Amino acid sequence: MKWILSLLLILSMLPLQVQAQPINTGDPFIIINKANNKLAFIDDNAVQEILPVGTGKSQELTPEGLFTVKVKAVNPYYRKKNIPGGDPRNPLGSRWIGFDARNTDGRIYGIHGTNQPASVGKYISNGCVRMHKSDVERLYEKVPIGSKVLITISNEDFKTLAKKYGAIK
Repeated sequence: MKWILSLLLILSMLPLQVQAQPINTGDPFIIINKANNKLAFIDDNAVQEILPVGTGKSQELTPEGLFTVKVKAVNPYYRKKNIPGGDPRNPLGSRWIGFDARNTDGRIYGIHGTNQPASVGKYISNGCVRMHKSDVERLYEKVPIGSKVLITISNEDFKTLAKKYGAIK
């Protein structure tokens, strides 16, 4: 009985955090920095673009961590208010790049367009990441399902962050 308790004590001291899978150098990778509301698209071992985004009204609304793109949609349907894709009232805009934040399936949290372009660059959403129409449409074409998305608050530049995660040598 003593050895079982000792084993349980030792196991309880081990870290429970699971290490994120590293990014393969050269693969498409998205970094969103909530400190400055910018998104960087990393591909072919370099920062390809840095674009403005809108994120959560409060820090906790847009989840932080390393996620995986699970769903992509053209003219996404807005389930919350039953608004079809392509409708000018649809707040999701013309593209949806959904990722698996907070154990979801890519249909709750995502990078998407907006019908309120003035909101891009602000802390304004309920958790998603808003982009200008032309930016999200261009990004959509470059990001395959399975790509990694890092959401963080950092003072480090995008190249440094990409190197830390293995996306750039």
